[in-house]
Amino acid sequence: MDVGADEFEQSLPLLQELVLGADFVGLDIEFTGLRSNLSRPQQIRYVAHSCNFFLFPTTFGILDSEFSFQASSVQFLNQYGFDYNKFLKNGIPYMNEEQEKKIKHNILTGNWRVRSSLDKDQIKVVIDEVTRWLDLAEEGDWMTLPGITGFQAFEVQLVLRQALPDIWTVPRDQGIIVKKVSKQHRWYLENTSCDRASCWKEKILLSARGFSVFFQMLVKAQKPLVGHNMMMDLLHLHEKFFRPLPESYDQFKMNIHSLFPVLIDTKNVTKDIWKELNFPRVSNLSEVYEVLNSDLNPTRNSGPVVIHASKCEKYVETKYPHEAAYDAFLCGSVLLKVAHLLVWRVHGAGPMPEPSFPLYLDVLAPYVNQVNLIRAGVPKINFSGPDCPSIRPPILLLHVRKWPGVSEQQVYREFQNLCKFDVRRLSRNQFLLLTNKFKDARSILKEYRGHPTLQVSLYRYWRHSPNISCLLQVCGVVTTWALLALLLGRPGH
Repeated sequence: MDVGADEFEQSLPLLQELVLGADFVGLDIEFTGLRSNLSRPQQIRYVAHSCNFFLFPTTFGILDSEFSFQASSVQFLNQYGFDYNKFLKNGIPYMNEEQEKKIKHNILTGNWRVRSSLDKDQIKVVIDEVTRWLDLAEEGDWMTLPGITGFQAFEVQLVLRQALPDIWTVPRDQGIIVKKVSKQHRWYLENTSCDRASCWKEKILLSARGFSVFFQMLVKAQKPLVGHNMMMDLLHLHEKFFRPLPESYDQFKMNIHSLFPVLIDTKNVTKDIWKELNFPRVSNLSEVYEVLNSDLNPTRNSGPVVIHASKCEKYVETKYPHEAAYDAFLCGSVLLKVAHLLVWRVHGAGPMPEPSFPLYLDVLAPYVNQVNLIRAGVPKINFSGPDCPSIRPPILLLHVRKWPGVSEQQVYREFQNLCKFDVRRLSRNQFLLLTNKFKDARSILKEYRGHPTLQVSLYRYWRHSPNISCLLQVCGVVTTWALLALLLGRPGH
């Protein structure tokens, strides 16, 4: 089910009902679209309610967010048929708590104004059109401003009501109805109708919050939140819907844990048990799903059955890789099938207990709140306690010679045919290379030994950090001056 701005507010009651009735909520973020997979048990059968939400940042008054496109990401999503018009033209607005406080203050105090030049031009055209009509209209006459719907309708009405004291506006499906009224009738409408200023401004705020209303539903419901390699998803959820990312890593962990006390990363679970079960190597979520649905899975015929809800049957016969709701369906299915495997492994040849989601949560307990990290200092983040010690390969230092102006992208391309590294600039001609595989680190050290232009070595913080080098240089200067002062100040014999 695809949900844009036009359908979102009408869908909120249904979404709330689904969240409250769900055993867990699966999510992932593709570009700017949040995906949600809501599952509800019926014996060992689960019903998947898969929804694509197309989001676009709220633009209202002083609130005007910026976002950027990475060319390779756009090309990647183009390959899978991503429709950019769905979020650019009909995206659901959203904001975080800090943005909401600012816009709420401005709306409720009347300290609000149109900011963007595009909006100003559009509003000016509307005001001019209504003003020309008013010159000829009689009291009680009305006109329609077609094609103005959704959140934009609130904005246009607010401007018209502030600019023209002898009109009243009413939103309709086809646009905005503008009616010429007397000042006395205008006062009566403002103070006695359900459209009075305070109520109306609350409606504006609700519409401006958009998807953030649903985010608060998820937080309040406290359902397990499921994802696959979900670290970036959690960063986006925090920044876009909660608060700007904090400087403190520990504060970020505390915030996420308070919002979602139960996190399950299926990447972390499958990575842990995959080799033990002698499953073939996989590189993405779709391949994990295919293996678990094949004869290689010893519990394939006894595990839970996942079916699609009546309005979410798009994915019954056709695969849509990297489409938000489809991947969320895969993620939820993988969670249930892996949990069933864990139950089977615990009980071995003995009788299997009656499958239930609480039972699945029990066997998943060692993986709860453990979120996988890619090419980082630790293999995973523990959101409910201290992180485990680092077992990652060493960081490598690349020193570049005779290659002026070299960029991180050029360094990445240099090594990409041999292995995959994250590249971070350390100084003008030095870069850090990070990988999650020991064999890749060994391979690079071997292949580039004695290279005339690219010198690769192990990174030592105390030797190579620019901050430490700067500190040592300052200490050296201070020590030299102190010694010189001591020698010059010593009395002669």
